[in-house]
Amino acid sequence: MFPPFNPWLTSVVAADVVAASSAGDDALAARQRHRLGELLAAAATTSPMYRELLAGRDPATLALADLPIVRKPELMRRFHEWVADPAIRLDDLLRFVADRSGIGAPFLGRYVVWESSGSTGEPAVFVQDAAAMATYDALEAIRRPHLRPYDRMLDPWGVTERVAFVGAIGGHFASVVSIERLRRLNPLLSSRLRSISFLQPVTSLVAELHRNSPTVVATYPSAAVLLAEECLAGRLRIAPKEIWTGGETLSPAMRAFVHKAFECPVISSYGTSEFLSLASECSLGSLHLNSDWVILEPVDARGEPVPRGTPGVTTLLTNLANHVQPLIRYDISDRVALHPGTCACGCRLPMIDVEGRCDDSLLLGPAGRSKTRILPLALSTILEEEAGLFDFQLVQTGPAVLDLCTSQLGSAADDGLRRGRSALLGFLSRQGAGKVRIRCRSGHPARRGRTGKVTRVIALP
Repeated sequence: MFPPFNPWLTSVVAADVVAASSAGDDALAARQRHRLGELLAAAATTSPMYRELLAGRDPATLALADLPIVRKPELMRRFHEWVADPAIRLDDLLRFVADRSGIGAPFLGRYVVWESSGSTGEPAVFVQDAAAMATYDALEAIRRPHLRPYDRMLDPWGVTERVAFVGAIGGHFASVVSIERLRRLNPLLSSRLRSISFLQPVTSLVAELHRNSPTVVATYPSAAVLLAEECLAGRLRIAPKEIWTGGETLSPAMRAFVHKAFECPVISSYGTSEFLSLASECSLGSLHLNSDWVILEPVDARGEPVPRGTPGVTTLLTNLANHVQPLIRYDISDRVALHPGTCACGCRLPMIDVEGRCDDSLLLGPAGRSKTRILPLALSTILEEEAGLFDFQLVQTGPAVLDLCTSQLGSAADDGLRRGRSALLGFLSRQGAGKVRIRCRSGHPARRGRTGKVTRVIALP
């Protein structure tokens, strides 16, 4: 069975995305107001939770700031009241995402499903219909920068490209579901789209990339740095024409290092499980928010808006495309700053800065001997997926010593730490890290970085 895809709707949305990309501020604001009104009207009609919240209010005149802030634990607890389609049941969804063979397959024959990684301490499951997917598809296709315009003129559909996604592929995560959905929709291109696990030893990862010889590599910044190191050392011999990164902060130094290794453009984008295509880089390197389809509100600790140019303590997201699972003023826990003014590239879409994940890569091995680099997202994936541990911080305290900490107390916390320790030891052994000592600490509050965000993986200074 094919995943949801409506070519007519996608083409209609794509035409509007093209028009909005060169529209002025008033036209963008009008699109946003109209779509917010439609979202609120739909939520008030189909979602029992929002029917209660919006009772007696006119969605056409309601200000977004008049609505309460919602958070993941509350919505997951009230899942059956939150979703607009009563056929979507949480227990069925959890069984669906537990089946790894169905990654990219449709749920109930008409929905795309992905799960969040639990980076804020609790996982969630998100459901998208054909209309939401049409929006994401159009934004990805049109607003991703064209780094090789002449190649695109000769091959507008990218049929000659070989794309490799290097990341966590063992779950229904948005990135891998997107790849597998495309493979299911177009079997003719399936051999040119590959999902490659970054949980395997580096030698196996390099060998798999050699077999696929990708022209485009999509991955996380920390993984791109690891691949760049392998390239400069002469162990990785591929010649990608583009490197796409996301999911973590791409610093200027990281971008320069990866560019030096592969001698190709390195671009960054910003997306979440709650909205797949939040922002893309322009030719000048600015991140432009897709404000015609999503609203971001950087707020302080009291939930009040912060001045433009100032990062909020957290950010509220309103997804204007998804009416099945309404996300309205949803706390995504990212620190985002909306910039005043416009970009010199000419695009009127707002510019944003994002303080995303800044976890460290670990170098593990006995003192005085060669070290094995371990990616932070690989460690998080192992702890979340294999051990079911979401409230954790992993701190390196010696060349081969780690502290696995949780703020929780009690027998359940101790059991989670033991599962996490066992899963980590097995993973690190497979990576060739040698003998690593892991100490478990419960009731240990997480250390926060200078931005106030929790850094979940901390290397030796």
